[in-house]
Amino acid sequence: MPLEFGSKVLVMGILNVTPDSFSDGGLFLDAENIEAQVDSMLQAGADIIDVGGESTRPFAEPVSATEELDRVLPAIRLIRQRSAIPISIDTTKAEVARKALAEGADIINDISALRFDPEMVALVKETEVPVIIMHMQGKPSDMQRAPHYENVIAEIKEFFAERLAWAAANGIARKRFIIDPGIGFGKTVTHNLTILKRASEFNELGCPVLIGHSRKSFIGKVLGLEVDERDISTAVISALCTGKNISMLRVHDVQMTVQAVRLAEAISRAG
Repeated sequence: MPLEFGSKVLVMGILNVTPDSFSDGGLFLDAENIEAQVDSMLQAGADIIDVGGESTRPFAEPVSATEELDRVLPAIRLIRQRSAIPISIDTTKAEVARKALAEGADIINDISALRFDPEMVALVKETEVPVIIMHMQGKPSDMQRAPHYENVIAEIKEFFAERLAWAAANGIARKRFIIDPGIGFGKTVTHNLTILKRASEFNELGCPVLIGHSRKSFIGKVLGLEVDERDISTAVISALCTGKNISMLRVHDVQMTVQAVRLAEAISRAG
């Protein structure tokens, strides 16, 4: 199913079928809980569901492709049985992405921006699906040890310019890509706040922009909130993003974000 950008901000619901994700690890490991969460997101108005089988929280260790597939494929089949909603596969592994697409996934979401698995570029070339690429300083296992930038916005834009040029040289059109500046992936609190304040600048790269801020630690550090207390704050940020020409928001609580974003869009259209 093609993605349509421009008429509204798309809300991507997160489905982590992992035991160790920072916010919801272990909550969606069996079919009953997955079904309930999928139904909740569909009823709340999710535009996309993003399925991930490997935690990318700070200091997380990688898992094998076999283990990742054992987690994500049943979830993708379940979603596809219930809905035609676009499904994103959150993986850095070409093997996982290929098999997920075969089961009905529609989008590749690669936090490594096609850098970790050399086979990913071939897979992207032979498909027509949209591809989300993210900026990350380091890897999940070490990205939060000592993040440093001279100019965080300029350096992220330079990273994407390089990645998009590399993709073009490998025969992959710019129009295929959605870019994610990677809030929380090798960034301090100040870096994250700066990205949100200046998020509209990433549109200069000519690709739709995704923001993934949901429940992240910078919210807790600014407001003194535990991870399960951050959905209201996440929704506030989501509403603010509607004024910055952001195309997609990746969140855990779909209902709260859909309400916040649709209200913000209605206000912006009034008068």
